[in-house]
Amino acid sequence: MGTAWAQVASIVGPESTKIKILDVYETVNLHIQEGKLKEASELANTHLATQPRDPQMRFLKGIIQHSQGQVQDATATLTLLTQDYPELPEPYNNLGVLWSAQNQPEKAREALEMALRLYPDYATAHENLGLIYMILARQSYEKARKLVPAYAASPLGLKIDQLTLMLSQPLNKISNSQTSNPSSKPGLNRP
Repeated sequence: MGTAWAQVASIVGPESTKIKILDVYETVNLHIQEGKLKEASELANTHLATQPRDPQMRFLKGIIQHSQGQVQDATATLTLLTQDYPELPEPYNNLGVLWSAQNQPEKAREALEMALRLYPDYATAHENLGLIYMILARQSYEKARKLVPAYAASPLGLKIDQLTLMLSQPLNKISNSQTSNPSSKPGLNRP
């Protein structure tokens, strides 16, 4: 059947003749969700060998790389995707997450703001941008506290402590290519 059809996923009912065939995107997503990153990567690379400009598969490759801890590779993949397809908001959101993980909140802010310029109702990007704003606020408060040490015992010092507690979790709202709530994230269109 070629690369468009990846595998037979399941038989519906023991006596049914109906089968569900997953396309390559669904199969890669399924592998990612199941933690089968090697299989997902191999399938994505095979697909990209014949369709190297496919934005959805390139996006999935970035997700796979991020999931495998290949932050630099994922950043490069998603950056190139934003250059080739600047109208897609998901790569910008995921770049924001990656820049945040690399302790570069200004770059993260820029990427997330771009995602929201492209799709103002992108709830995941709004949430991520809110976290970046809190990181930037904490940095500003900490700078103020260093400039005026008396702030440490003031309400400003308490604000810094509160922000530190709120930000104990890393920014991690990654978009994937599937969504059940279109108001939270736009979908990638297949060419």
